[in-house]
Amino acid sequence: MDYQNIKVDQRDRVAIITLNRPEVLNALNFQLVRELDQAISQMEEDDGVGAIVITGMGERAFSAGADIHENRELAPEERERIQAQRADYTWHLASCHKPTIGAINGLCYGGGTVMATSLDMLVGCDRSSFRFLAVNYGQMNATWSLPMMVGWPRAKELLYSGREVFAEEAYRIGLISYLVPNAQVVEKAVEIGAGFAKNRPQGVANIKQMLIEHTGLPMEQQFRDEVNARTGRMKGLSVEEGFKSFLDRKGRKPRVS
Repeated sequence: MDYQNIKVDQRDRVAIITLNRPEVLNALNFQLVRELDQAISQMEEDDGVGAIVITGMGERAFSAGADIHENRELAPEERERIQAQRADYTWHLASCHKPTIGAINGLCYGGGTVMATSLDMLVGCDRSSFRFLAVNYGQMNATWSLPMMVGWPRAKELLYSGREVFAEEAYRIGLISYLVPNAQVVEKAVEIGAGFAKNRPQGVANIKQMLIEHTGLPMEQQFRDEVNARTGRMKGLSVEEGFKSFLDRKGRKPRVS
């Protein structure tokens, strides 16, 4: 598929999506968000894709957030309709059954932080910085995603203040999982994705789904739900299937009772 606002590439089993509006710091107009959703849908159905990396074009920005000029030009009814679709697209990104990694190559503000914190993990560099700007406009976002990454007290401070968080602090508080030189941010994200992609896709998808379902539940319920899922709806491979290469090497046959 031809895209106007994103670029799609692939290295082995890792797909790379690049937000491609560098002239406006990769601001998230509706067409870009829709193209991103379409690309994610295609990658979920592609057995050749085991992980997805998302980054921004250029050296300045991952994304500066929503396209304010586009929003201003929309009629109220159209703006409301698009905001509802954006919400659906955001949840699709967060619940994508393949692992997602953000390569934060520059500033990440406003709606960009919502996209970033919807991903499974983030790789940052010296140019990375974050601002959760919604509070400055009397709005809110990332209240459901940021606490999962940095904890409640820190999330409250960042969401209440809207201040800028630079790379070193972002790494220290867990907002980014890896901090690498600027030139290596995409390469590191691809390396991590390749490690995920080596595993059985359904196993990774099941783990991600359970983590989402467990959010906010008591620990014992999480434990019981995992046991039930492991023996039921998310049942994995048998010992013979899962350890076939090991058993073949040892030349052992299953015991017969």
